[in-house]
Amino acid sequence: MTSKGQKFPPQTQEKPGKQFLMNPLPKSVNPQYKPSKKLHGKVALVTGGDSGIGRAVCYYFALEGATVAFTYVKGPEDKDAEDALELIRKAANENEAGEPIAIPVDFSRGEDECKDLVEKVVKKFKRIDVLVNNAGTQYFTNNIEDISEKQIRLSFEINFFAPFFLAKHSLKYMKEGGSIINTVSVVAYRGEEKLVDYSCTKGALVTFTRSLGVQLINRGIRVNGVAPGPIWTPLHVASLPVERIVSLGSYAPMDRAAEPFEVAPSYVFLASNECSSYFTGQVLHPNGGLVVNA
Repeated sequence: MTSKGQKFPPQTQEKPGKQFLMNPLPKSVNPQYKPSKKLHGKVALVTGGDSGIGRAVCYYFALEGATVAFTYVKGPEDKDAEDALELIRKAANENEAGEPIAIPVDFSRGEDECKDLVEKVVKKFKRIDVLVNNAGTQYFTNNIEDISEKQIRLSFEINFFAPFFLAKHSLKYMKEGGSIINTVSVVAYRGEEKLVDYSCTKGALVTFTRSLGVQLINRGIRVNGVAPGPIWTPLHVASLPVERIVSLGSYAPMDRAAEPFEVAPSYVFLASNECSSYFTGQVLHPNGGLVVNA
């Protein structure tokens, strides 16, 4: 974990962010974690699993016995995808999980791209038990006048429309006991003046989580979310100004950013029926002590 009050070295990247270039590297693994086969035999699809929170979620799912498919952006994220596969494969081999796979996607292409992704996973593994909508993008802008139509459309295509369409098509292959988990954000509740369009997409995702969660109760499929606070991931170094990077996490009561491995167990909890069978339409808040009252 990052120590209280610690500042990160100045750094910046172009989109999409790359984990292997970050200093220090985000931590996906907590050596103190003890798996207990909570997800044994399940098939999970995790978007944006090459780095950050997504990589940690994939790793912890494999530790718990799940077979994992994850997405990445072809080209810029090839190296991170290879690193993630190596990490997940080791966990899978040690915990009786199937061979993980990485699938390149471009969620800006719309519903057909999402449908095709789901069908590739089902063709390989026959079903989907857990869907984690985690891939996202954000843009730092000072004023609403600076937000172009292209930018806000892209934000919604990746952060909201893709989760919507992935849920729509995954449900065709998801049986009773299935779980959908959406990565939202603390800014969906607190707002963020420099991330207005991003905050709006995450707010929409919270409402989607609540609405779909109720709709699917009779089908025995649960829909929940995780709203992280400041986490040390490539998303931030590729979108925030340097002065915000060096002090990332300072606004949280714990006065630090979290490592991805500190967030991943929330996803394990929500994916496991033995842990969260009475949870649907809910959001967990690993955010360092920020009170959101929602």
